[in-house]
Amino acid sequence: MQRLEGKVAFITGAARGQGRAHALRLASEGADLALSDIGGPVAENMVRPTEPEDLDETVRQVEALGLGTKVISRKVDVRDLPALEAFAAETVAALGRLDIVVANAGILAWAMLEDTTAEQWQAVLDTNLTGTFFTVKATAPLIIRQGEGGSIILISSSAGLKGQPFTLGYTAAKHGVTGLAKALANELGEYDIRVNSIHPAGVLTAMGDVPGLMELISAKATTLGPIFMNTLPHEMMEPKEISATVAWLASDDSRMVTGTQIRVDLGTCNR
Repeated sequence: MQRLEGKVAFITGAARGQGRAHALRLASEGADLALSDIGGPVAENMVRPTEPEDLDETVRQVEALGLGTKVISRKVDVRDLPALEAFAAETVAALGRLDIVVANAGILAWAMLEDTTAEQWQAVLDTNLTGTFFTVKATAPLIIRQGEGGSIILISSSAGLKGQPFTLGYTAAKHGVTGLAKALANELGEYDIRVNSIHPAGVLTAMGDVPGLMELISAKATTLGPIFMNTLPHEMMEPKEISATVAWLASDDSRMVTGTQIRVDLGTCNR
């Protein structure tokens, strides 16, 4: 029996990168899926935006696994609470239940303090922190009403545990996600709903493909470069490395784990 057979997972930011990898891994473990993504640009985001076709491709790859996974998908901006609530309700109506939430959607802006605009700061906080809060606010009441417990997984970052430079809004937001996970674990524990955060270091996705990033790090290498160094002999990770931890947290194998910060970070937070 697959670990997630009979369960339904709600994943944001599922059009590519980590979100797509999470969808494929949870489907391979037996879960049915509700997948969302903004499918367009976010103002002031330095990362190439997703397209509606990217989410369609995730659905295609899930279906290509040949496991009979039930999957629905919608274009949803995590900054839009009513849209998230509508999709969460549709998930239960279409798939019968809701057990797992993976709040994965996020954006990034790389810049020094003097070059960080107010618009960049606000867009990152609105998406990465408020969007994560909205995702949980839209889904947790449905899991509570179901009365069978569940697992909520917030994708934070190594920047949610240390003072990562050049990403002030991102680092502040991801620290906020870390605190949000801890507080939600305490609030939702009485319903047997577990809440944990995952903290990746560099992952090979579009988020790391930002023009001028390496030049910025190199220019500050003497004092700030070591902050990005890893303990393990790997520079970056594939998204599937994070998805393995997502699948564990989604399963009953971690049923006694809540309020934790799980580092999948190549040891970078050891420094």
